[in-house]
Amino acid sequence: MTQSRNLITDVAGIAIGSAHDATIRSGVTVVLPPAGCIAAVDIRGGGPGTLDTAALAPEGTVEEIHAIVLSGGSAFGLAAASGVRDWLAERGVGFQIREARVPIVSQAILFDLLNGGDKRHLSDAFTRLAREACQAATLGYFELGSVGAGFGATTANLRGGLGSASIAIGGGLAVAALVAANPVGTVTMGDTRHFWAHLFERGREFGGLGAPHNWDGPPQPLPLKGGPGENTTLAVVATNAQLDKRQARRLAIMAQTGLARAIHPVHSPLDGDIVYALATGSMALENSVYSLAQLGSAAADAVTRAVARAVYEAAPTPEDWIAPAAYQQQFGS
Repeated sequence: MTQSRNLITDVAGIAIGSAHDATIRSGVTVVLPPAGCIAAVDIRGGGPGTLDTAALAPEGTVEEIHAIVLSGGSAFGLAAASGVRDWLAERGVGFQIREARVPIVSQAILFDLLNGGDKRHLSDAFTRLAREACQAATLGYFELGSVGAGFGATTANLRGGLGSASIAIGGGLAVAALVAANPVGTVTMGDTRHFWAHLFERGREFGGLGAPHNWDGPPQPLPLKGGPGENTTLAVVATNAQLDKRQARRLAIMAQTGLARAIHPVHSPLDGDIVYALATGSMALENSVYSLAQLGSAAADAVTRAVARAVYEAAPTPEDWIAPAAYQQQFGS
């Protein structure tokens, strides 16, 4: 693990780039892994929007992935994959098929079309934003909150955003998460400023408030946002462990637990929740079964914290937006 930034870029070789457009009130985040990176995916929401996830199935032929794209814009946002694919191809990156080279790019989208702004010509906008995100990709620090795929995101009661967190497991193993939080449910507990994720917080990464006093449980009925197709939380977990596709899929499955700890409710018929897993392969697992269990548990913890950070770091919601207030706008820092 590189020097800890508490970001997914703590897994060496993972680059993150984001771009957004205030005119359309949406954005794109691109994950660019190192060469030879294994990928898998697990989908739990009832209404996912994805591109080329089938290729990542354990029985699929494709072993290596060249980019994962997280985007707003709902179906229009799927145009972002084309921009990323072209950007990679121009640099000679891709799966070699005789004389041809095809970049393997998978994408997941979230819905942010009802926050106002100019929603015309969205496909062109997302293709452009994707290229800008690739150009901005960094192996180091990157901004959280109202950026990239999290720019137009919301929860049931607050502005959503882009979050990240990392964990050093020991023996050189590391795992980290990147999340674009746009769920149908809440990330905070009822009408309080406390996060569902408080048990897993490290330091004061999302305020350090702990549990609320005199908590009577979740309100009934639960506060929910919008209707079918309007919600989704997108996540990517990355590790430097050496995993095959089957093991990477198990990592993604276990990481879904992190969403369940941080969002209430989650994996609903109104969401499209998805977790990608990336394994760069620089560290061998000494005991593959038990080490994978440790790795999956840590991945879930990182996802939990990343969700809370996404909301905590969100910028104030502009007055002309059709969206709830940001966390620090509502509660203070």
